[in-house]
Amino acid sequence: MINIRRVKKSDADALLNIYTPYVHTPISFECDVPSSEEFLKRICQISKDYPYLVCEVDGNIVGYAYANKFKEREAYQWGAELTAYIDEKYNGKGIGRTFYNAIIDILKLQNIKTVYALVTKSNTKSDRLHKSLGFSIAGIYHNTGYKLGEWHDVICFEKIIGHYDAIPEKFKSIREINDQLIIDICKQNQDILNNIDINHRN
Repeated sequence: MINIRRVKKSDADALLNIYTPYVHTPISFECDVPSSEEFLKRICQISKDYPYLVCEVDGNIVGYAYANKFKEREAYQWGAELTAYIDEKYNGKGIGRTFYNAIIDILKLQNIKTVYALVTKSNTKSDRLHKSLGFSIAGIYHNTGYKLGEWHDVICFEKIIGHYDAIPEKFKSIREINDQLIIDICKQNQDILNNIDINHRN
C-alpha cells in the first residue's frame, strides 16, 4: 500500500537516510552529510510555508519531495523551486512524477505561477523526468559546481503552472490552505501509484 502525506518531524532520520547516498554524487552539491539536527531544522523551515511530502510503501518511507522559495526577494514570491529524492531501490517507479504532480497542485492553491528545478547536467534520469512533465530549459549554468574532482554544469528547468495576472494575488503560506484540500490532492496522486505494482515495475 502506497501513502503520500505531509512530512512530520519524526520522519527526519528516515529522510536523511534517503538523502545521504546523493551527497556522495554530483546530484547534490552538498559535500558533507548534514547532521540529524540540521536536517530536521531544514524540514521545519521549509514545511512551515511550502508543501513537503513523503511517500510510504507498506509503512516505510521511500522518498520525499518539497517546494521552496525560488529566490528571497519579495518580487520572486510567485516562483518555487522543486526538489525530490527517492530511495535508490524505487527510482524509475513513477514516484518522482507523482510527487511533482501533487506538489504542483498544492502550489497552484498558493498562487505560485512558475516552478523551477536545478538539475546537474549529468543527471540524465532527472533530465528525462522534467522534460516528460512539460518543463523546458530556461538556461544552463556552466561549470557552476566543483565536486568529486570535476566541474559540473547545472540545467535550470522551468514550467508555467498559473496565469500571469496584471495584479496577482499574493503568495499564500501552506498554513493558509485548507488541510483537507491537501489531503485530497495527496490521495488522488497516491491512488495513481496504488493502481501500479511499483515493486515489479521496470
